[in-house]
Formats: sequence, C-alpha cells, structure tokens
Amino acid sequence: MTTPPQVPPLPTGRAPGRPFDPPDGLAELRERQPLSRLAYPDGHVGWLVTGHALLREVLADPRFSARSELRHVPIPGVAAAGTPAPPGNFTATDPPEHTRYRRLLTGQFTVRRMRQLTEEVRRITAEHLDAMERQGPVVDLVEAFAQPVPARVICELLGVPDADRERFRHHATQLVRLGAAHEEVMAAYTAVNEIVRELVAAKRAAPTDDLLSGLTESDLTDEELVNIGFTLLGAGLDTTANMIALGTFALLCAPDQLAVLRADPGSTDQAVEELLRYLSIIPFTVRVALEDVELAGVVIKAGESVTASIPAANRDPARFTEPDALDLRRPSGGHVAFGHGVHQCLGQQLARVELRVALPALFERFPDLRLAVAADDVATRGDMLIHGVHRLPVTWDR
Repeated sequence: MTTPPQVPPLPTGRAPGRPFDPPDGLAELRERQPLSRLAYPDGHVGWLVTGHALLREVLADPRFSARSELRHVPIPGVAAAGTPAPPGNFTATDPPEHTRYRRLLTGQFTVRRMRQLTEEVRRITAEHLDAMERQGPVVDLVEAFAQPVPARVICELLGVPDADRERFRHHATQLVRLGAAHEEVMAAYTAVNEIVRELVAAKRAAPTDDLLSGLTESDLTDEELVNIGFTLLGAGLDTTANMIALGTFALLCAPDQLAVLRADPGSTDQAVEELLRYLSIIPFTVRVALEDVELAGVVIKAGESVTASIPAANRDPARFTEPDALDLRRPSGGHVAFGHGVHQCLGQQLARVELRVALPALFERFPDLRLAVAADDVATRGDMLIHGVHRLPVTWDR
C-alpha cells in the first residue's frame, strides 16, 4: 500500500524581518501549483488557491458559495461548517438573498454621502493630527491616529452616538483576536450587538441623515438591520485602521517610496492602490463548491471548501512585475485586496477615501516623521485575523 501524501495546513507564519511579506510557504505553493490541497483544522480536506487568475475565477463563479453553513475555515478555533449566517449578514449569503441586501446598501453609498464623508474624513484627520502635535513625540500611531480616524468615520456613517463609540471600538477589536478565548469573543459580540440594537431602535424612532436611518425606510426587519449594522461597523474599523498603521510603517521603512508620495501629491491614488496590493491585510476568503467543478485541470468536488489567499494572489509574478517590491509608481489596478465578484468589498470606496486623506496629511503635518524604535521591534499582529501592527511608536522633531 502507498501512503497518501500529507496535506499541509494554511501557512500563517511570517518570516522575521519581513513584516510586509505574505506568510512563508505561500509563494512556494503558488509557484509549484496555484491550486493545491489544504488541510483544515476541523479535519476537512479542501483546496488552497494562490494564483491571481485562479482566485478571480473562483470568486466570480456562482458555483462557489459564500454561505457560512457550508464553508470550512482554515484557522483553528473557528467553528466548523454548519451554522447559517444570521439574517442581514450579507457577506455570508448567496444571490438572490445577497443581491437584495447588496442593492439596498449600494443605494445608501451615494455620491453625495461619499462627498460629505470625504469632508468629514479631512476634519477628523486634522483633529487627530492636532492632538498628536499637542501630545508631542513619542506617540503610538495606532492609538493616536490609525484606529480613531476610521472608528469615527464609520460611526459618522451609521450615526453612532459619541457616548457609544469608544465602547464599540474596544469590543470590536476583541472580535478579531485569533488568540481570544471563546468567552471573550462571545462577550464582545454581545456588547457590540447590544450597541447596534439600541442604535436601530433609536433610528426607527428618530431618523437622521445617516446610512442606518436610510435603511430603516426599507422592508428590512430589526434583526436584519442589527446584523447589517454589526457587519458594517466591524468591517469598517479594523481593516482601514490597520491599513493606515501598516501603510505608514511600510513607507517609513522605504524612504525612497515615501519620497515619491511627498514629491507628487497627485500620485496619492496610485500609491494607495499599491499599498493595498503590497500589504494585503486580509489573509483569505473562503468559498465552497455547490457542485463538482473542474478548475485548473482538477475536479473540486461538491462540498469541498476553497480558500483563496489574497496575499499570495497579490504577489503573483504572472500578474505583477517584481511583485515583492513596493513601487508607488506601479500602474494601479488589478489587485484583489477588496476581493472580486459579487462579494467584492462594499465599502472599498470609503476605505480609499480614508487612506487618500489620512496618509498624505500625516506626512505633510510631520515631514520628519520616523520610527521611535527599531523596525524589528515593531510587533505585528500574529494573534489577529487582519494583518497589521499592535503598536507603532513614532517621533518627529518639534
């Protein structure tokens, strides 16, 4: 008898001294076979996609489902498949249910609202830069700037009262800690859920000019509204906060690229797209085959989960020239940092607005901004689902 080949788990460890590169092993898997077998912690054996073209193919194919009750997740401590998404959690549903939610939400992300929020982002950014300047060096950029700016913006978008914002930020952070105990995660989930439930009731009683109030005019139930609000609050905080912090860290470690951004303010849009590609802070997204699907010459059987590695796809040399280099002059476009297909990130334009405002404003206010510790002493978030840094001590000359 021959021994069946051992199926490896998802690579997650990042090499020391390379905080911006994908976990070790992903590039090797991609070069050897962009579609390979993957062992899931719950015992399921599925697939891993590491190639850019294959990732887009999977995410655009309706034969692959995003439903949470069907998927297996490639990280320990996450429940196995079997639990349907609660009503309103549009990220874990398929059309036509997903289409209904998406259409209602897209109608709230209007050009007028995005224009208003752009001005709000500028005001919020300036206020936090003022506070940083008053505090003086040294500051933790995560606490002083990267977290509070997107937290205030998403709270403005949904109309969260000032009194609840800090409480929400604290509990939302606990939800994405990979090492958190089950009891801690459930307590955080309950706390955030209660904040949003109170908010929905308030918007029903007295609507204001915000996204959640606009949704109360639809046929959505309270339960759907609560879960939509919960999803948007969570997604709009941790992702953008870590892009601001990790993007700043990357630029401070690449002074030649920071010089490009400073020399040409008109290059900001292009620079943001390159940082999104290069950093790829979302590690993966998962789909499950609804039927047997032939892909890259092999058959993925119905019920098998497929993990699509976003960092590996965004460093694919078949799509990007010198993909492991941060190059702010690189022509923008083509990255999959926001996913692809019908589930492509709904809030991507808002995230872009925040990054396009926050990063240039930070370096304009503090032209000599620099790390206050050695780069190797900056602790990355190995215990969190979304990649980033726990703290980023920075300093500048008064």
